[in-house]
Amino acid sequence: MKLLHITFIIAAVALAMVGCKAGRVELGPNPFITHMYTADPSGHVWSDGRLYVYASHDIDPPRGCDLMDQYHVFSSADLKHWTDHGEILRASQVPWGRPEGGFMWAPDCAYRNGKYYFYFPHPSESNVSPSWKIGVAVSDKPDRDFRVLDQPMAGVGGWDMIDPAVFVDDDGQAYFYYGGGSNCYGAPLNDDMVSLKEPLRKMEGITDFHEAAWVHKYNGHYYLSYADNNRDANRMQYAIGDTPLGPWRSMGVFLGPQSCAMTHGSIVQFKEKWYVLYHCSDLSNGENALRSICIDPLEYNPDGTIRMVKQHR
Repeated sequence: MKLLHITFIIAAVALAMVGCKAGRVELGPNPFITHMYTADPSGHVWSDGRLYVYASHDIDPPRGCDLMDQYHVFSSADLKHWTDHGEILRASQVPWGRPEGGFMWAPDCAYRNGKYYFYFPHPSESNVSPSWKIGVAVSDKPDRDFRVLDQPMAGVGGWDMIDPAVFVDDDGQAYFYYGGGSNCYGAPLNDDMVSLKEPLRKMEGITDFHEAAWVHKYNGHYYLSYADNNRDANRMQYAIGDTPLGPWRSMGVFLGPQSCAMTHGSIVQFKEKWYVLYHCSDLSNGENALRSICIDPLEYNPDGTIRMVKQHR
């Protein structure tokens, strides 16, 4: 009887292990896009169940961030095999943009009422730093046919205010975030997804904010993640709040430095698991800040805090 009982236990454990493995998404190597240089990944799962990643593009040969242009969209059904849907936007298509082009930095995308809204920062004048605006392009599809609106978002922009992000809450209310130079702001959006419902307010309670704001929701709480000011080796930190606009409680670092000085990332749920997207310079051997996008599992402790991410290559 004991032997039979032990056999049943071993069989049950083996079945549990198989079931666990079957439910797990196995990742491919990082970086996961290697045919071009990419950065600033913004991840979303739309109605077809695929993970779509909207990324900026480091131009090779490089001359610096001023030449960044030509946004691409990538998608995957299994996080191993990725499709490059091609270029969706470049600076020359922005009617109000900087005459010399370039400076197409970290973007984001949101969905509402059958439309996809692609948000991007871009200066409107040759003098870049004081003329940053946030543009919006709209499409019926998540991966092509985006048309840039004639004017940037009203009431948004200013000195080094970049990195737009949009979070849509469970009740359908959308929120806009952006920031730079140690300042982070947010506000609810109107149903048109382009205008602000309320004036921007500063996000209170976060510490060491540099740029790259991103908001997601887990177990009824809101998480604001961002790049910090750790010199020449940015990390990703996070804060937790009870509302989409805070106030926030800073919780510290959850993603360590990369092989590039600046970091930027997003957090997304895919097939019931959570992941963090970010970039590194491994593919270019750290030369000239040419970056490539990566993905790793994100795990929470029972108290809702985020565990330190274990990066893989």
